[in-house]
Amino acid sequence: MTSDLTADVLARHGELLHAFNRHLGAERGRSAHTRRAYLGDVRHLLTYAAAQGLEGPEELRLADLRSWLGEQADSGAARSTIARRAASARTFLKWAEHTGRIPSDPSLRLVAPKRNRTLPGVLKQGEASRLLDLASVRADDDDPIHVRDRAVLELLYASGIRVGELVGLDVDDVDLGQRVVRVMGKGAKERIVPFGLPAARAIEAWLAVRSRLVRPDSGPALFLGRRGRRADARQVRSAVHELLAHLPDAPDLGPHGLRHSAATHLLEGGADLRTVQEMLGHASLATTQIYTHVSVDRLRKSYEQAHPRA
Repeated sequence: MTSDLTADVLARHGELLHAFNRHLGAERGRSAHTRRAYLGDVRHLLTYAAAQGLEGPEELRLADLRSWLGEQADSGAARSTIARRAASARTFLKWAEHTGRIPSDPSLRLVAPKRNRTLPGVLKQGEASRLLDLASVRADDDDPIHVRDRAVLELLYASGIRVGELVGLDVDDVDLGQRVVRVMGKGAKERIVPFGLPAARAIEAWLAVRSRLVRPDSGPALFLGRRGRRADARQVRSAVHELLAHLPDAPDLGPHGLRHSAATHLLEGGADLRTVQEMLGHASLATTQIYTHVSVDRLRKSYEQAHPRA
């Protein structure tokens, strides 16, 4: 698909894509990141349709959609990418039919390959402790960024929140007395997540030095960068990778790996699966079951304790 063809599609369907973007944000509460992914997938579909001589989405048929996905599979696209693009197409075409932009939705019987459910790496409990000890030692140099990084890592591991949720936190979202944080998750769904005393102490230490980075445009952001603006996900990832580099046997994880580690260690410690689901902000328990894993030893011990004929 040439760049000229893509530019032509944007020129012809720019208003349609803009309206779909508004729908995703205003009516479905999708994040900016999710909207970009959806729009990129739909642009890809419309560019493919144009290459086949179709005027627009109103001329798409089920066979066209299957051919579109098949071409991606033949070119080596990952199953997860194909599954996501199929979901984006279904969302777009359902909305287009509902708003009268196309006469019917051709994606009703579209089936995409199931995603490969691969688990990210996970820290052992001892590795997580050593990582946080390293962050604490580094924070003793009185550099406010190192104090921030300690608070960031402690809160990520203590709460299991997503990095996007973490950098979106404001100062008032944290209650140090109750040791809970108010998180705005996917789909603009709010939840309250607890955290422990070590995280509370790290956040308290950060708040004591936060004023050294505050600028007129800092706003209420809980975590700031060196220039006083709200810290972003890239800065958090950099801090996690940098500290993990000092643990030679630990996997090289990002913030999502700390989320996975937190969930895994909660389950290994005996936490209820639905409690972990609520903490992580998963809409479906099935997602939590796939996302977390429990050692065979713990499953065997639970069986032996619970089953009358174990």
